[in-house]
Amino acid sequence: MKPPQLLYSPSYQIFRVVNYVDEEMEEQFYDATDSSSDEEESDEDDEEQDKKEIKVKLKNVSWAIASLSLKQPKAPGASNELDTSVDPVDIDPSQIQGSLRKGNGDKDSNCWNSPSGMGFMIRGKTYLKDNAKVMGGQPLLTLVSVDWLKVDKAVDNIALHPKCLVQSEPGKKLPFILVINLQVPAKPNYCLVMYYAADRPVSESSSLGKFVNGSDSYRDSRFKLIPSIVQGYWMVKRAVGTKACLLGKAVTCKYLRKDNFLEIDVDIGSSAVARSVIGLVLGYVTSLIVDLAILIEGKEETELPEYILGTVRLNRIELDSAVSFEE
Repeated sequence: MKPPQLLYSPSYQIFRVVNYVDEEMEEQFYDATDSSSDEEESDEDDEEQDKKEIKVKLKNVSWAIASLSLKQPKAPGASNELDTSVDPVDIDPSQIQGSLRKGNGDKDSNCWNSPSGMGFMIRGKTYLKDNAKVMGGQPLLTLVSVDWLKVDKAVDNIALHPKCLVQSEPGKKLPFILVINLQVPAKPNYCLVMYYAADRPVSESSSLGKFVNGSDSYRDSRFKLIPSIVQGYWMVKRAVGTKACLLGKAVTCKYLRKDNFLEIDVDIGSSAVARSVIGLVLGYVTSLIVDLAILIEGKEETELPEYILGTVRLNRIELDSAVSFEE
């Protein structure tokens, strides 16, 4: 069978990212960090920062041990995000295949994989009082496909393309799809498109519902990404870091809300810092294993603990394998 000529279609799997976390790295990913915390945004000396990091680690030892011993069907803090009054739909992995294939473990190359979200540190229930973070649980949404595309210029509104997963018959049957379109500036330009699906409709009163149906300014203040270089050159690890970044504050994000989906187009080239970091990453990308987690930042007590929306692991991506996008 010939490989897909465009983009769209995947293999339905929930992502669990076993993430490498280097707590001593300075945050240099894009030009914004995990906001709302004076601790994380101020220039404290190394000694003070080390003490706080050790404190967070100690507070979460027992929680981490408990998490590893339990099978959690849902992400912590995410029990009310989807409408449980509606029966869940079946997500069939045989129905869709993206232009970037799902891999067979970390030794595989040029693929995406499905590790655990427990490697990511996110805001706990008491974060506003003590800055304590906890390990992330299982992602709320299922990563169903990844497209790796070569484009002449940054492409917005990919979900409206007739050959997109969202417009396919299987895609139309899904209650909700979150499309993350990372626009990568280079020569040529690239788009890394990830499709996350829910098996139930989003609850309008939930944090996710407020984000999905909110204003662009509200989304910008909440849309957060946590990066990590699991395997790769130390300089790349140092540049990317492991701390959370509010993408809507660091780079330009555009949002398209229609029917059963929300698309977020992330213009990495809109920030000079982001362009320099991604340029370094692309120089070593064939030897890198990269983990990403996306989530909605919890700023109020009612929004805590945070939970992971979705994760992805990218295994040694080959630039030349990108499929040309036809508009």
